[in-house]
Amino acid sequence: MTNAYQILECVLLEIEENIKNKINAASLAKSAAMSSVHLQRLFRLAFEQPIASYIRSRKLAASLESLLKTNFRVVDIAEEYGFDYERSYIRAFKREFGFTPSEVRLSGRILKIVPPLQLIEKNKMGDGLFFGSELVMVPTFDVVGRLHKVPFAQSIEMAPRVAKDFWDNDRETIENRMGDDIYIGLTYYPEQITDFSYYLPSVPVTNLKNIPEKLHTYTFAASLCAKFHYIGQHHYLELNENVAKEMYQAIGEYHNSKDAVYSLINRREHFERIDKNDYDGVFCKMEWFTPVIKK
Repeated sequence: MTNAYQILECVLLEIEENIKNKINAASLAKSAAMSSVHLQRLFRLAFEQPIASYIRSRKLAASLESLLKTNFRVVDIAEEYGFDYERSYIRAFKREFGFTPSEVRLSGRILKIVPPLQLIEKNKMGDGLFFGSELVMVPTFDVVGRLHKVPFAQSIEMAPRVAKDFWDNDRETIENRMGDDIYIGLTYYPEQITDFSYYLPSVPVTNLKNIPEKLHTYTFAASLCAKFHYIGQHHYLELNENVAKEMYQAIGEYHNSKDAVYSLINRREHFERIDKNDYDGVFCKMEWFTPVIKK
């Protein structure tokens, strides 16, 4: 079976090679031998943007060559890059750059363009993909879950098991949960240095009232975080210790990079987030967040 990396690598190449043609998700999906729906979902999971928006941005960026280096009419440039009508090209151009093609020609403005997306070897993770790091601001949120004291040596092995147990047995007892789709696996550490951490398989809640007996609450304070995400060609319940090991290895490489502007805050807290709606029958997604400070 062709994996996610190979599919997206071929799709990105085909977009660039056909930048002047009428290319869309349907034609790309046909080349990739998959449904248009699955391709669009995979692209959004991986790159967190619609494939149609990316194709449009790349066409508009490429069209600047003709606009600024030739005397071609705007209508001819629109046709050259696969736009059906001159007005649709002008409308898309202004939305992308803030100015019409004619205004750009006359003004000599410097424009920021969307460059081609690229996959690299570091994005490979088994049959899946791994991306990071992005800098995001995570707002304060509350969770309720079942707390586990986890020795460091067993953390990677225990987390998937206790997560599934919580999801199957405890989740529905939490009445004020925010829907049935989001899982939060939160790790935090005792104030004193020890050889264990706390792991809280949990769900986000609207408030901390009427908590079921023996379950635990936690408030994640608003924090500047590094965000990573994993795309797997399997069901989200198949996220296992092998995936976790590879993820933590990749995150560790980021943490130890001399070029990183921000550093992960050790021994504080971090969490993984899974939205079961992201699973489309083929691909799943897991996000991982950890607070950071500027070096």
